[in-house]
Amino acid sequence: MSPADLVMQSYGRCCASSGFFDSFYQYFLASSPEIREKFAHTNMPAQKQLLRQGILNLVMHARGMPDTKLRALGCSHARGALDIRPELYDLWLQALLQSIGEHDGQCDANTRLAWHEVLNKGISVIKAQY
Repeated sequence: MSPADLVMQSYGRCCASSGFFDSFYQYFLASSPEIREKFAHTNMPAQKQLLRQGILNLVMHARGMPDTKLRALGCSHARGALDIRPELYDLWLQALLQSIGEHDGQCDANTRLAWHEVLNKGISVIKAQY
């Protein structure tokens, strides 16, 4: 099974687990005062839907989808827009992996490695737009 397929199955289990996205934002917001500031006036229910789609776009990119949506996301997060500095994606990834470990009962070392590989491929596209 390819890393992207392994991640897609894991993501399905995470999405089926209640509280997955809440856990992610709990960890992510706790990781940095700068991140908390960025989300101070955010509609969190809408943000969770954007996160759900954003992760799916990262996975689909690893499965061969063109990077168009990721480049657009990168532009919206770039210096002249939301100004999400590239190093903040490391905290994002850390919070996501922590949440996956809690909400995917089948997550093992191979699954975590697959998530790293799949997400880093897409995150590099997003960071390049900064």
